[in-house]
Amino acid sequence: MGDTDTGEQITVMVVDDHPMWRDAVARDLEGAGFGVVATADGVATAGRRAAATRPDVVLMDMQLPDGNGAGATAAVLEVSPDSRVLVLSASSERDDVLDAVKAGASGYLVKSASVEELLDAVRATAAGQAVFTPGLAGLVLGEYRRMSSAPAAEQGPAVPKLTERETEVLRFVAKGLSAKQIATKLSLSHRTVENHVQATLRKLQLANRVELTRYAIEQGLE
Repeated sequence: MGDTDTGEQITVMVVDDHPMWRDAVARDLEGAGFGVVATADGVATAGRRAAATRPDVVLMDMQLPDGNGAGATAAVLEVSPDSRVLVLSASSERDDVLDAVKAGASGYLVKSASVEELLDAVRATAAGQAVFTPGLAGLVLGEYRRMSSAPAAEQGPAVPKLTERETEVLRFVAKGLSAKQIATKLSLSHRTVENHVQATLRKLQLANRVELTRYAIEQGLE
C-alpha cells in the first residue's frame, strides 16, 4: 500500500511529456494504493497543478518540452514547498543529477528501475529520505565534498555579509514564519520586515523565500 505510517494516503503528481509512460506510471502508483492527484507534461503545467494539488511527492522527468526537470523542480517547490521531488529520468548524466539536486530534488531514480523499486522510492521520499539509483548518491556526495574542500577562489565570490537584523529575520524565515508573524516577534512593522527580506534576497542573489529558506538551513540558521 502507499499509505504513510499515520494512515494517510501518499499523494503523487507525475510529470513526464510522454503520455504512455506517464499513464503507465500513474496506473502502477494507483494500483499500489497511492493517490495520483495530477499529471503534467511540462514546466508550466507542473507549476500550476502543484499549486492546485500540493502533492506529497512529485515524480519528475528531466527532459520536458518547455524546459528541464531542474527548472520544473524549482517551479513546483516555489508554489508547493512541502512537496518532495523525486526525479525519474532516462538520463544519469552528472550535470542532470547535480542540477536536479541543486534545484531541490530529494532523490534521483533512472527509468531502468523496476516497478517495485519505484514504489519503494516514492514511499521513502514521502517519508523524508533521500533516494538515489546506486552510484548516483556517491556522485552527489562527492560533488558536495569537492565544493566544501575547494579553495575560496574556486567557490566563487564571497557571500555578502548580512546585518544582524537581516540575519535575525532570516532565522525566522527558515522556521516558516510569515512576514506578519516575524514583525510581531521583533516588534517591527510588516513593511520593515519585507524590506529586510528583499534586501537579503538581493544580497544573496536568491529568487524567492523558498531559496532563502534553503540557504538558511544550509547555513545552520534554522
